[in-house]
Amino acid sequence: MQISELSTQQISGAVALWERTGLTRPWNDPYADARRALETSTSTVLAIIEDEKVIATVMVGHDGHRGWLYYVAVDPRRQGAGLGRKMVEAASDWLTERAVPKVQLMVRNENKAVLKFYQRLGFEDQKTVVLGKRLGAKS
Repeated sequence: MQISELSTQQISGAVALWERTGLTRPWNDPYADARRALETSTSTVLAIIEDEKVIATVMVGHDGHRGWLYYVAVDPRRQGAGLGRKMVEAASDWLTERAVPKVQLMVRNENKAVLKFYQRLGFEDQKTVVLGKRLGAKS
């Protein structure tokens, strides 16, 4: 099972996986997210493709100091087989190869099972609050 960079032709398969796993939100365009990640040298989308189907993904990017993981997804029929761990490790390796010293991600508070998954992988609560603002919106 090989992990490789997602191709632009595979974006729709990745988005379908993200929708099946509940990662998309109406206010974000996952197609645009994937295209942007694939267009720069500071981000990418890694995937496992099996029988021409996207079965696992992770979007990874960095600002030079902090790496971020997004869209970590595994086909629900394949969850529990270690693929999520492999995707997080592959993204961490991608960041390490670029000398990025830290990796972080955001998990919704109510998603307790996913919080436990990341804690098992060594992620810790950073005791910070994430603030955001939609650009182009009136304040």
